[in-house]
Amino acid sequence: MPRYVIERDIPGAGNLSPQELKAISQKSCSVFDDLGPQTQWQQSYVTGDKVYCIYIAPNAELVREHARQGGFPANRVSEVAAVIDPVTAE
Repeated sequence: MPRYVIERDIPGAGNLSPQELKAISQKSCSVFDDLGPQTQWQQSYVTGDKVYCIYIAPNAELVREHARQGGFPANRVSEVAAVIDPVTAE
Protein backbone atom coordinates (compact mmCIF):
# COMPACT_ATOMS: atom_id res chain seq x y z
CA MET A 1 0.00 0.00 0.00
CA PRO A 2 1.44 3.42 -0.90
CA ARG A 3 2.63 5.81 1.80
CA TYR A 4 2.17 9.59 1.48
CA VAL A 5 3.66 12.67 3.07
CA ILE A 6 1.11 15.47 3.38
CA GLU A 7 2.37 19.02 3.84
CA ARG A 8 -0.14 21.31 5.51
CA ASP A 9 0.39 25.07 5.75
CA ILE A 10 -1.06 26.03 9.13
CA PRO A 11 0.27 29.37 10.38
CA GLY A 12 1.15 29.14 14.07
CA ALA A 13 0.88 25.32 14.14
CA GLY A 14 3.83 25.11 16.51
CA ASN A 15 1.95 27.25 19.03
CA LEU A 16 -1.17 25.07 19.15
CA SER A 17 -2.01 23.94 22.68
CA PRO A 18 -2.18 20.28 23.67
CA GLN A 19 -5.97 20.63 23.79
CA GLU A 20 -6.07 22.06 20.25
CA LEU A 21 -3.82 19.28 18.96
CA LYS A 22 -6.07 16.72 20.66
CA ALA A 23 -9.17 18.21 19.02
CA ILE A 24 -7.50 18.18 15.59
CA SER A 25 -6.40 14.57 16.13
CA GLN A 26 -9.90 13.54 17.18
CA LYS A 27 -11.40 15.16 14.07
CA SER A 28 -8.85 13.40 11.86
CA CYS A 29 -9.58 10.01 13.47
CA SER A 30 -13.32 10.58 13.05
CA VAL A 31 -12.88 11.20 9.32
CA PHE A 32 -10.70 8.08 9.02
CA ASP A 33 -13.46 6.08 10.69
CA ASP A 34 -15.90 7.34 8.04
CA LEU A 35 -13.49 6.63 5.15
CA GLY A 36 -12.91 3.04 6.22
CA PRO A 37 -9.83 1.01 7.11
CA GLN A 38 -8.05 1.36 3.75
CA THR A 39 -6.58 4.74 4.82
CA GLN A 40 -4.38 5.01 7.93
CA TRP A 41 -2.66 7.86 9.73
CA GLN A 42 0.79 6.88 10.97
CA GLN A 43 1.99 10.10 12.59
CA SER A 44 2.41 13.83 12.14
CA TYR A 45 5.19 16.32 12.77
CA VAL A 46 4.16 19.78 13.93
CA THR A 47 6.57 22.63 13.10
CA GLY A 48 6.30 26.40 13.32
CA ASP A 49 3.88 26.98 10.46
CA LYS A 50 3.40 23.52 8.96
CA VAL A 51 2.25 20.04 9.84
CA TYR A 52 3.69 17.05 7.98
CA CYS A 53 1.54 13.92 8.12
CA ILE A 54 2.38 10.37 7.12
CA TYR A 55 -0.53 8.34 5.75
CA ILE A 56 -0.95 4.92 4.20
CA ALA A 57 -3.65 4.98 1.52
CA PRO A 58 -4.50 3.27 -1.75
CA ASN A 59 -4.28 6.58 -3.64
CA ALA A 60 -3.69 10.30 -3.23
CA GLU A 61 -7.35 11.11 -3.88
CA LEU A 62 -8.36 9.42 -0.61
CA VAL A 63 -5.73 11.50 1.18
CA ARG A 64 -7.23 14.65 -0.35
CA GLU A 65 -10.75 13.48 0.54
CA HIS A 66 -9.68 13.12 4.17
CA ALA A 67 -8.45 16.71 4.08
CA ARG A 68 -11.72 17.94 2.53
CA GLN A 69 -13.90 16.15 5.03
CA GLY A 70 -11.75 17.19 7.98
CA GLY A 71 -11.37 20.80 6.92
CA PHE A 72 -7.58 20.47 6.89
CA PRO A 73 -5.33 21.97 4.22
CA ALA A 74 -3.39 19.51 2.08
CA ASN A 75 -1.03 21.87 0.28
CA ARG A 76 1.15 19.07 -1.05
CA VAL A 77 0.54 15.32 -1.20
CA SER A 78 3.63 13.33 -2.18
CA GLU A 79 3.87 9.58 -2.59
CA VAL A 80 6.91 8.12 -0.81
CA ALA A 81 9.20 6.46 -3.35
CA ALA A 82 11.62 4.98 -0.80
CA VAL A 83 12.52 5.12 2.86
CA ILE A 84 16.15 5.38 3.87
CA ASP A 85 17.93 5.50 7.20
CA PRO A 86 21.45 4.95 8.56
CA VAL A 87 21.18 1.22 7.84
CA THR A 88 20.84 2.08 4.13
CA ALA A 89 24.45 3.31 4.24
CA GLU A 90 25.80 -0.05 5.35
